[in-house]
Amino acid sequence: MRLFSLRSGTALAAVVCAGATALTLAPAAQAAAGCQVTYTISSEWPGGFGASVSVDNIGDPISGWKLTWSFGAGQTISQLWNGSYTQSGAQVTVTDAGYNASIPTGGSAGFGFNASWNGSNPVPANFALNGTPCTGAVSSPSASPTQSPDTSPSASPSQSPSQSPSQSPSQSPSQGPSPSPSPSPSPSPSPSPSGSTPPSNPVGKVLTVAVGSPFRPVTHVATGGLYGLAENGKPADSTLLPLKVNSLTQPAPGVGQRPNGQPPGGDSLLVAPQATRVGAGEYIRMPDIYPNFPYKWVSWNDWLAKVDTMVRARLNATSVTNILGWELWNEPDWTWNTSAAGAFNDGWSRTYRAVRALDTTTPIVGPSISYYNRSWLSSFLSSAKAAGTLPDIICWHELGSPNNIAANIADYRALESSLGISPRRISINEYAATSEVDVPGRIASYVAKFERAGVESAHRAFWYEYGTMNGLVTNNTQPTGTWWLYKWYGDMAGRMVTTTPPNQTGLDGFASYDGTRKIVNVVLGNEAGTNTVRLTGIGALGPSVQVTVESTHTQSRFTAAPAATSVSSAVYRVTGDQLLVIVPNMAASDGYHVVVQPASGVPSYQQRYEAEDASVFRAQRLTASSASEGGYVGRIDNATSTHSTDSYVDFVVNVPAARTYTMTIGYANGGGATATQGLAVNGGSWGAVSYPATSGWGQFGATTGTTVGLKAGYNVIRLAKGSPGFSGGTGNAELDYIQLT
Repeated sequence: MRLFSLRSGTALAAVVCAGATALTLAPAAQAAAGCQVTYTISSEWPGGFGASVSVDNIGDPISGWKLTWSFGAGQTISQLWNGSYTQSGAQVTVTDAGYNASIPTGGSAGFGFNASWNGSNPVPANFALNGTPCTGAVSSPSASPTQSPDTSPSASPSQSPSQSPSQSPSQSPSQGPSPSPSPSPSPSPSPSPSGSTPPSNPVGKVLTVAVGSPFRPVTHVATGGLYGLAENGKPADSTLLPLKVNSLTQPAPGVGQRPNGQPPGGDSLLVAPQATRVGAGEYIRMPDIYPNFPYKWVSWNDWLAKVDTMVRARLNATSVTNILGWELWNEPDWTWNTSAAGAFNDGWSRTYRAVRALDTTTPIVGPSISYYNRSWLSSFLSSAKAAGTLPDIICWHELGSPNNIAANIADYRALESSLGISPRRISINEYAATSEVDVPGRIASYVAKFERAGVESAHRAFWYEYGTMNGLVTNNTQPTGTWWLYKWYGDMAGRMVTTTPPNQTGLDGFASYDGTRKIVNVVLGNEAGTNTVRLTGIGALGPSVQVTVESTHTQSRFTAAPAATSVSSAVYRVTGDQLLVIVPNMAASDGYHVVVQPASGVPSYQQRYEAEDASVFRAQRLTASSASEGGYVGRIDNATSTHSTDSYVDFVVNVPAARTYTMTIGYANGGGATATQGLAVNGGSWGAVSYPATSGWGQFGATTGTTVGLKAGYNVIRLAKGSPGFSGGTGNAELDYIQLT
């Protein structure tokens, strides 16, 4: 029977067939067989359709299965999940995926697929399970309410399901990433509220994701890059905004550095407008004033004159607001010329004082050694403590392997404590070797370890060209395969949640939970074979969930990857508070994305943006039990005429349509009188927001509202105490979140 729904525009067809072998004398090992199949066309569009198949075992238990059938009108499968398939002409064979190989008596297994059709799309014939024909009457799935086949990825006549959820079907690779919002793959409506039975036993190695154990805001700490930008808008803003770039390390003003023989580029002050447009801060690498690497020392007079020139250039650039720190030297453990310049520890203090004589507020970053070295750091920190020249942000590089990151950071914290030094913020401003930086699976392991260890920022290492975010973008507008992993990272919102890998080598990943939309995002990799993501604490997502898996692979830093690759999509029943997601046939070099959300659907776009998740400049991320997601931004106190120390928060938001949105702001104002902040969208004209007094600082629940005109896709909303072009706010207000409706 074939049913058409005029309202939904989709077609539904189902066949329920049953049969059993005759009971004859047979060896004890041979089981009696019987099967019932439900075949559902869940969506259909010109030239293509999605279908789900449920196989019920009404015979003896089965361990390992093959389902065969014949298409009647030239249909051809293009993609299948929860199993593997072969097709020869009209004949199709689907084999279990391993984790669903066993079907007990009365049990079922399900899979789904996408396929093409032309002219007509009749229900297949000649279903057989392990060679036994399944025959019987045809009926609608509604006649069997207990059956719940897996659903296929959502599709409509305007979008092929083979595309990434974040890729517009009309977009060619040369157009770059789509600006339209794609917070997660869109769910298909579940054909049954219950969904299918999820796997009950893990396969391979297991990454545990404790959804109920958040540990920090989603600040995208590892989305930075060394020399990621070049002058003249390279790469395009459209490639950077989806990544939520945290920060960058760029060359000093008047850069002379010529890496790999290319002309000097990436001057921190010249690229500052673009970095600001995408919400990114900058660290300035001072020794890049020299043309050579390793740096060729001239004299102390020469160096101190250069320091003076660089700092004054930055202070005179009064419209530049996004400078996060001065990096005094780079990899001094092998680039410092001790014979000509003296001991580095003394040189560090001398340079530190030269910077501080002119700039008393911008944080100082160092020592930026080429790898973690406890004895080297112990000597440096002891000397700097005695001289009163400790860096505000401690920095070293992780360029060989992610395996030791957790141990290195734990060891540094112990060293810090043993020397009586208060905890420093940590920046790993170069990570991943040349053999790793374009390998999504390997990058997933780096990011996971940085997130769990609590670093403030981490930047992709520079090996090739200025202005490509170190291989994430080719031809200025096109994403490479590794870009998609960072895009998944950029889509994370809410809170990072605890992930536990099997060990510090191999399989690892990082995850977030957005409680406002009830979406779990997991990114994993660095392991081959079929493996498992175990999610705990997912009760809030409801009795059934949509689980979507996709992957990404990088051929080279010059090869565009216009979309990620769909792996599977299914609706599962949730029993208890745990779910196993099997990720089949992983390649260690590839990255994988698992999205879990209520099967009943989620808001079509992210509406709430936590302040502590945003780009925060000269203010502090704080915690409070009354705050949304437990965090907020306070001490937004500075408004100065030079703007170098202005306080503001930039929200990178993504909306589906160009229109005026109502913006609700959660806040606290314990000052006793109405406070104001400036409001600007995409660097445009300034308006003002008023915050009436509330019951106290750090006590949330109050809201204020305004409207903002936003373009479709990505926008940057700034709330500021001070900023270029704005005369300054009055009083003080703490920000909890903004919500766009």
